[in-house]
Amino acid sequence: MDHQPRPGVRAKKKARDRLIRLAAAHPGWVLGYQDECWWSRLALPAMRARTAEGDRLRLAEGAVPAGDTDPKALSCYGLLRSDTGRMMLRFVAGRPVSQVTEDYLAWVCERLKAEGKTALLLVWDNAAWHVSKRVRSWIRTHNRKARAEGGVRVVACFLPVKSPWLNPIEPKWVHGKRAIVEPEQVLSAAEVETRACQYYGCSRYEHLQQMDPPRKQPTKRKKVA
Repeated sequence: MDHQPRPGVRAKKKARDRLIRLAAAHPGWVLGYQDECWWSRLALPAMRARTAEGDRLRLAEGAVPAGDTDPKALSCYGLLRSDTGRMMLRFVAGRPVSQVTEDYLAWVCERLKAEGKTALLLVWDNAAWHVSKRVRSWIRTHNRKARAEGGVRVVACFLPVKSPWLNPIEPKWVHGKRAIVEPEQVLSAAEVETRACQYYGCSRYEHLQQMDPPRKQPTKRKKVA
């Protein structure tokens, strides 16, 4: 649908395509498609399958067993590298926020630096924890330090709103969730993480920590009789 004349789609698609050409011309640069997703332990992905008897396999949402204290879903940051076709995953103890995004980008840049790379051409969407002033400021500060001391610069390209077809990592999430599904039991959080990492060929790392305090909910004023 990227050919449709929606506002901003054509210009942002051109910016993405320009990064693709630049990455192809510079071996030291990495084009990465970034996104976050939630790995639910209960909700099951849409999929087509049949049992041994030939009947359609029907998946029903599971229920948390008594005494189960694991979170119902795990947040995960991912980067799909165009040079290797591999995924770089980090699960999160919490939810995606600007601070976690900074920590994830720092981790990715350190790993790419160890490979001798000098730039990360980053394609991602307009999530609040991508476009925030805090993350933009972090990228500017990080790039100044990378130029001065040697490191991996980050060049961010924002995709148009509601255009998942422009990000190749989106179907990767779908295929991964279908591959690790367990129709007859609810997986533990550790099992979900282990299976996801095995499917994508990634190592397991300690969870990124959400340090930002939760937002305060507005208090309701009581009506005075």
